[in-house]
Amino acid sequence: MQDITAPQSLPLAGWAQAVRQSTIQQLLAVATQPGMLSFALGLPAAELFPSDAYARATAHVLATQPHALQYGMPCEHLKHFIVQLMAQRGVVCSTEQVFLTTGAQQGMSLLSRLLLDCHAPVLVEETIYSGILQAVEPLQPHLLTVPSDAETGMDLDAVEALLIEGHRPAFIYAISDGHNPLGISLSLEKRQRLVELSRQYGVPILEDDAYGFLCYDDSWSLPPLRALEDDWVFYIGSFSKILAPALRVGWVIFPESLVSVLSALKEGSDINTATFSQRTIAAYLEMGQLSDHIADLRQAYGLRRDAMFHAVTTFFPSGTRCYQPRNGMFLWVELPRAVDMEVVLRIAVEQKKIAFVPGQAFSVVRNHAVDRSMRLNFSRCDPEHIMQGIAQLGELLSELV
Repeated sequence: MQDITAPQSLPLAGWAQAVRQSTIQQLLAVATQPGMLSFALGLPAAELFPSDAYARATAHVLATQPHALQYGMPCEHLKHFIVQLMAQRGVVCSTEQVFLTTGAQQGMSLLSRLLLDCHAPVLVEETIYSGILQAVEPLQPHLLTVPSDAETGMDLDAVEALLIEGHRPAFIYAISDGHNPLGISLSLEKRQRLVELSRQYGVPILEDDAYGFLCYDDSWSLPPLRALEDDWVFYIGSFSKILAPALRVGWVIFPESLVSVLSALKEGSDINTATFSQRTIAAYLEMGQLSDHIADLRQAYGLRRDAMFHAVTTFFPSGTRCYQPRNGMFLWVELPRAVDMEVVLRIAVEQKKIAFVPGQAFSVVRNHAVDRSMRLNFSRCDPEHIMQGIAQLGELLSELV
């Protein structure tokens, strides 16, 4: 008689057998330990969340909208506010083109399923946000890669060369502002050229604009790719970095004709986005405080960015290359000599109680520069703790490099 309690080898899908947690997800448990000074994750500053105003918005929704906690359709009121928000970035769109998602990550996942056939090509940079790789992984795509310059961004000559050779990726993934992890923002010339390549060769662009509103140089603020092209750019936005990540609300701007298809895909994923969060965000936005809140974030994060850049250039080994971003939450740091960043991270966590993300976590194609690089987050910690932590990390690196 068969022992039905005996463990069985479950027949997982082929692609799922190779799935592993990302380095960033693994670091979440480490970075949130008591006493840990974390420069690792892209966490907003919790003390800057508009908690009081959001609490009032939530109370108003519960008091005035009796069906707020019920299943419901996407919040049209929130879509109207997003149209206004996009206008501030130079993007003209209608509420019919706004599709609400469970954060930007779901936007990437749904658009990947919409545009990408199994085993078809996708174009990404050699050093890129790991979330896009997780979004496309179930479809087992062929990854076409192009280099990224840590000062100027995506190599568009390499993009054009692939297209001239006849490659037709399902889409090009691009971060035009506050690149994760490199921190760079594309010049206007590069934005215009990338959009023109998209039009010329009929290849859509997935534009991830999670950090576009966090700009620290008014003279640099440039329109997103979506502002330059309506038909070929699928824009992905999120309230995670400008309001609060736990709300899990993002949006996609894309052709109205595709709404029904994307809605069907989303229904199979989560039925519908948390409509309570949608309603409470809309109530908060109705207070008219978001612009001032973003201005406060830009001021506070700008000071933290400057503190970290100054600390790295002061305390890290001579010859270290560091790039001061105009947008976003991250500094990309390249050390002058080869070092095992995984070992550095382990020692930093154990001896200094300091965490960061090794460059390899974002590497599609390994190279020596990425292997000796790290991504540092400056948004979570105040300037004093940034200076102290970077000084300690610099002391450790001087011993190891």
